[in-house]
Formats: sequence, structure tokens, C-alpha cells
Amino acid sequence: MHKSAFKPFIDSDSEILILGTFPSEKSLEKNEYYGNRQNQFWKLMYDVFETDFDINYENRLLFLKENKIALWDVFQTCERTGSLDSNIQNPEVNDFEKLFANYPNLKKLFFSSKNAHNFYKKFVGSYYGKEILIMPSTSGLYASMKYQDKLEVWKNIK
Repeated sequence: MHKSAFKPFIDSDSEILILGTFPSEKSLEKNEYYGNRQNQFWKLMYDVFETDFDINYENRLLFLKENKIALWDVFQTCERTGSLDSNIQNPEVNDFEKLFANYPNLKKLFFSSKNAHNFYKKFVGSYYGKEILIMPSTSGLYASMKYQDKLEVWKNIK
């Protein structure tokens, strides 16, 4: 089934871009970045900044904005059954050259998983002079690393 991802969550003050591969089925259904409750992304973000978690999605986005964090995915469209990255077929990559030209304050690319980085490297190639960091996956399926250890790595976002 052919699917489309979200527009970038970004503004002119954004300095950090967190890139995933493509939204999960649950995220697409809820129309929210990292919308699957099993995904640890939002909990990690709030714990990194030592702030009380907010269940309201709009407030979460404001929280990221206040911390100069933008969100997007490597792929704009793809065919995929289920939510696994390994099922992605016929992907169309997002236009990063245009994004970076339009948002010159972006300094760092944080990949929310090794898969996101590998897809970016394969389909985009250029980092456009941005500092990059490959983070441990926030997916609930990535259980080989303890939450506390993930948190320590994600603290590099500050």
C-alpha cells in the first residue's frame, strides 16, 4: 500500500533535526510523529530535558519547538505493509537540499535509529555540512538496550 509521511515539523529557529525513516502505522493513524505508545521517543525527550511529560500532542510539539528541535523522516512516500523498516519498498526521499536551504539555522542531524541513518546515507548521501549523530532507536521493538542507556545517549541532544 502506498503511503505518505508527514510534512516537516520545523521553524526558522530550529537547530536540530531528528530524522526517522517513515511513520509507523499507528503514527499515521493518529497523524502524530512517534504516535505509537510503545515508542519511547516522547518519554526520552522529556527525560533528556528533565521536564514532566505532557500527554497533549500539541504541547509536545511546542516543547520541541522551545528546544529548537525539528522532526522529519527520510522518506516522503513508500509502499509498506505494517510498520517495519525492512518492509519499505519503492521509497521516495524527502528534499533535504531544499529543507536545508530554507532553514539555515539547522546545525545538527540526529538520526532516531541506525536504519534512518543507513537509508539517508543510501538515498541522500550528503550531510550538507551538518554535524550528525546516530541515536539508539526509540522503537519499543528495540529492547536490546535498556531505557536508561538510551537516555544517556539521547542526552547528547542538549
